Amino acid sequence: MLKSRNPWGGSEKGNAGKEDCNSIFDELQFQKPGCGSQSGSDHGLHPEGTVWDIIPGIRNSMYRHQCEGFEFIWKNVAGGIYLDELKRSSFSDGGSGCIISHAPGTGKTRLTIVFLQTYMELYPACRPVIIAPRTMLLTWEEEFKKWNVDIPFHNLNKLEYSGKENITALNFLRRISHQGQSAKSIRMVKLYSWKKDRSILGISYTLFEKLAGERVLADQENKKVKVQDYTKVQVRKILLELPGLLVLDEGHTPRNEQSLIWKALSKIDTERRIILSGTPFQNNFKELYNTLCLVRPKFADRIAVEQYGGFRGKRGRKSNAARGKWDLLTSSIGKIADDKVEELRAMIEPFVHIHKGTILQENLPGLKDSVVVLQPSDLQRRLLESIREKKNPLELGYLVSLISVHPSLLPSDERKLFFDQTKLEKIKLNPDIGVKTKFLMAFIRFSETMNEKVLVFSQFLDPLTYLMDQLKYHFHWIVGKEVLYMDGQRDVKQRQSSINTFNDPASQVRVLLASTKACSEGISLVGASRVILLDVVWNPSVERQAISRAYRLGQRKVVYIYHLLTSGTMEEEKYCRQAKKDRLSELVFSSKDKTSAGNKISSTVSEDKILEEMVQHNKLKDMFDKIINQPKESNLIETFGLVDI
Repeated sequence: MLKSRNPWGGSEKGNAGKEDCNSIFDELQFQKPGCGSQSGSDHGLHPEGTVWDIIPGIRNSMYRHQCEGFEFIWKNVAGGIYLDELKRSSFSDGGSGCIISHAPGTGKTRLTIVFLQTYMELYPACRPVIIAPRTMLLTWEEEFKKWNVDIPFHNLNKLEYSGKENITALNFLRRISHQGQSAKSIRMVKLYSWKKDRSILGISYTLFEKLAGERVLADQENKKVKVQDYTKVQVRKILLELPGLLVLDEGHTPRNEQSLIWKALSKIDTERRIILSGTPFQNNFKELYNTLCLVRPKFADRIAVEQYGGFRGKRGRKSNAARGKWDLLTSSIGKIADDKVEELRAMIEPFVHIHKGTILQENLPGLKDSVVVLQPSDLQRRLLESIREKKNPLELGYLVSLISVHPSLLPSDERKLFFDQTKLEKIKLNPDIGVKTKFLMAFIRFSETMNEKVLVFSQFLDPLTYLMDQLKYHFHWIVGKEVLYMDGQRDVKQRQSSINTFNDPASQVRVLLASTKACSEGISLVGASRVILLDVVWNPSVERQAISRAYRLGQRKVVYIYHLLTSGTMEEEKYCRQAKKDRLSELVFSSKDKTSAGNKISSTVSEDKILEEMVQHNKLKDMFDKIINQPKESNLIETFGLVDI
């Protein structure tokens, strides 16, 4: 008997476990939802008024930009906000997707929860699905609890029951299951509960692609794989056809049209889609186009229809015509002064709601942003010079980042080529040999005396573990007590526990060392008032997201941001390219609110006492090359010069 790979992970022999899966699918009585239709709606309780009347008083608990976003979602997804009009409409009358592009930390999750509460009051059978990065699903769970939402949330990634599953499914599975509480059976029960009862399904992008992507069909076509094909295909069918409303949190994540996840999401039937993203523009206009097509599947058709007479593209395909027009429209933006930006804004304005974060400036103590350019030590300078001829830019960037923190981080295979390995080991615990380590150790000492918690981000794990060793050795701190560490390998519960500890004012934690990739989106780290970005990434939205872990609603202190750059290295060029990408994003996603954020922030912050102390300190001042406060593109042009993207 062949072993078959089951859709939930792991493998099983023969038909073991197949009976319980298929029996539940027989019970599912699979059908598409009546979301938005008369059969799936409950208008009788709310005969008149607007959607604000569905939950009386809810408006008073929301900020102005959230209220505007709430009505914007209703108009796009359901067609309006007036209950009598919604009552007369049917599922086929419209409803489409929209993007909520509110600055990170301004309450997009809360806004979406309020919308879901009201929408499901009117359409209880709509079966919403929230797809998010795995680590953020727990945040959704916490938010549902925080706001006392009475709608069950089934986290398909969580391999334990919440206590709100369908009791019939639970009893049925216990009666026939030969495996007990397997991952497969738990997910079966959650899918069944979501289908049968008024509830919300949560799933990560990775798991969604695994269960609903094209690989499932590839397995089915493989004649050798026969066992459990029924289960796999039915799960895929459910996830693609059953949702009546789709929420994509951090919806810029699936932005590559060649990726398996983008293709899988594009197959979902419903056009009622909400993308939540504070940073929809990531790297270029091609990725933005893919995001727009994901939230509005007919977006490309609309562009093609407008252009079809004059630009048919390869083989006359509409998709090529649409991409061709998009490329023509966006190719000159940011390079010459023309009206293309206004044309693009007009194109997306009906379904993209923008809030740039003025609510943060109005309600938080302030933000101070600084680029700190540091002089490398002599040893660092020699090592940086020795790797300058590296041809692979990714490899070069990686090595520059490591050496800039400390020379001892140079990988062993590179040491053989360039330096005495023994000497590098001897200086490993000497922070003064690495300029960024020297800066950090001094900075943390000053922060401790001022009772400030420090959040350190790096895109690489080696510098974080190295700094953890430094803090243990020089400060005699204990990991889990004064120092916390978080990366993508941490268990979700463990991560949430660390977050809660870090944000607790009474805890002894002084420093959190965090992976940029794993911890820069969707979580709140308002316990930090000092944020250090240890290295430079190509994508500016990654840094913006990282900063927003601390600078967000709930923060009670002025937040200070430090972008650390090593003088004379490619880090300066990378930061300049960030600035240009940021400018393109601002050109397209500018808010109608013309309040100058920069001026308001500058006027509210106090002086940076820690940085001042360090600059004036006799043993520290020589490591500083330059400091740019509240960096603007014009400052960076003057300081470093800019290159084309």
